[in-house]
Amino acid sequence: MRRAAPPRWRRAVTTARCRLAAGDRGANPVELAVVMPLILVLLFASLQVAAVFLARSTALNAAQSGVNAERVYDAAAGAGPSSATRFLNAAGGWLVGWEKTEPSCVTTATEVTCTVQGRSLSVVPGVDFPVRQSAHGTVERVTDP
Repeated sequence: MRRAAPPRWRRAVTTARCRLAAGDRGANPVELAVVMPLILVLLFASLQVAAVFLARSTALNAAQSGVNAERVYDAAAGAGPSSATRFLNAAGGWLVGWEKTEPSCVTTATEVTCTVQGRSLSVVPGVDFPVRQSAHGTVERVTDP
């Protein structure tokens, strides 16, 4: 028995698919070559933004540690900067260059302010962002009722 020929519309669709597929050969590698640099730039930019936020968080926590040590009643001289330095040594390398401008604390009769500054870790070579964070608190003291 002889098979019946496929309907005319099916042959037209099959022929059109073959023509379209033949014209797209090699398009995927070209598209990938165009899009891949953009994907890499976005990836490294997002990593750099994360590094900046981690550096800011590290600097702020070190400044808060300094304030907490300096504001205690009858605190030893230099307790704030030494506490912030200990925190930064233990925190890892998200904040770099802080050794050049050691953490500093300014204490008045009622208030203490500690400042930590440095640079963020650089994911992209040659790109780093300055980071400066300060914390503020009141000094514990005896007052008259």
